[in-house]
Amino acid sequence: MDFLGMSKTEFIKKSLMITLGSFINAIGVNLFIIPSKLLSGGLSGVSLILHYLFNIPVGLSLLLLNIPLLILSMLKINKKFTVFTIIGTLVLSFGIMLTSPLTRVFSSSSEINRLLYCIYGGILSGLGIGLVFSNHGSTGGIDIISMIAKKQYNMDIGTASFVVNLIIISIGAIFFGLEVGLYTLIVMYLSSSVIDKVLKGFSRQKMLIIVTKKAEDVSSAVMNKLHRGVTILYGEGAYTKEKINIIYCIVSPAQLPKIKQLIRGIDENAFISITDTSEVQGKGFVNII
Repeated sequence: MDFLGMSKTEFIKKSLMITLGSFINAIGVNLFIIPSKLLSGGLSGVSLILHYLFNIPVGLSLLLLNIPLLILSMLKINKKFTVFTIIGTLVLSFGIMLTSPLTRVFSSSSEINRLLYCIYGGILSGLGIGLVFSNHGSTGGIDIISMIAKKQYNMDIGTASFVVNLIIISIGAIFFGLEVGLYTLIVMYLSSSVIDKVLKGFSRQKMLIIVTKKAEDVSSAVMNKLHRGVTILYGEGAYTKEKINIIYCIVSPAQLPKIKQLIRGIDENAFISITDTSEVQGKGFVNII
């Protein structure tokens, strides 16, 4: 039976991954961000400001602030996004409440500790949010605002997120000092980098374009010895007008030295172009997420 345009199994899988990602994010907030009195991006940052100023529980304020945004999401954005966002928002909010004792595990007694917590907090946050994003979910807040801004005003999602986060950093710097604002920049940068790594980096492979007069021998060696598929393209030299065969293939970074050795052993004059490719899907390449 289909639900939200996907099978029940796929829905459960995505929901579990969104739950895991949101819970990891919650742990990062309580274990590293709050003990060092730092902020994070999005609505979580607003909740942290309210916590530091008025001692309002982060999880509770995050949940309450998200309620009107979730209603807006139901009215303005598609049902699939809203359902997965509700899951992410609830797990993150209640996850922060449940893991609140973790704030007492460490204490930021020095600037070195604070920098370390800033780094680890950013990494955990990025890992959690990356898992949520990679399964078509979100944790509410700024994601909903950005989606509505995109749909209603054709505003770039990145621009909308940047504006909101810039406001959070500015408020943090005003109320808690410039140092907090600068540390928050590090948290956001690391979080963004890890999100990008989660979304793109797990499937990073090497793409090879090989121009050789011995295309048949090279392709046979790659298929038989490395067990990788190849595609032969037919081209023409722009200067010589000579017909040439071009081999296109994808290999793992670990296989790169071996394939270069194979090619050179068959045709030492072969032209090889090697490019990083951020994601590969299909037979022979396993998706981690």
